[in-house]
Amino acid sequence: MVPDERGPDKTAPVEDCVRISPEVIGIITGIAAQEVEGIAGMSGGIVDGIAEKLGRKDFSKGIKIRVEDEAVSLDLSVIVDYGVRIMETAKKLKQKVRATVEEVTGLPVAAINIHVIGINLPKEKSEEVIPEENKENA
Repeated sequence: MVPDERGPDKTAPVEDCVRISPEVIGIITGIAAQEVEGIAGMSGGIVDGIAEKLGRKDFSKGIKIRVEDEAVSLDLSVIVDYGVRIMETAKKLKQKVRATVEEVTGLPVAAINIHVIGINLPKEKSEEVIPEENKENA
């Protein structure tokens, strides 16, 4: 027997529905952002910091998602590496996130707002310096 494709009132067809959770869109966005050179990380505040300390990797931290009229708007709070051109890096980030979210979800991305909230400074390499008097004994 073939299932009836009409709704409960037996006149209108039942429409299939797929809903994508904003959290899933956030995870997709976070993974895409990690692939952009010059992006050191995302920052989402104290709650995300606690989750990381508990050993949970939160790919959607620092990302706010709004889905309105079947379109996605994203706000990303990022930390960039010191020395990168911020505007170029932000442009690459927008392109990567837009392409990934639209490809994976099939939803259009209406807006991507980048908030650069920090700079990741490189860790200095510690060089051992042998004092002059100890060089003779070395």
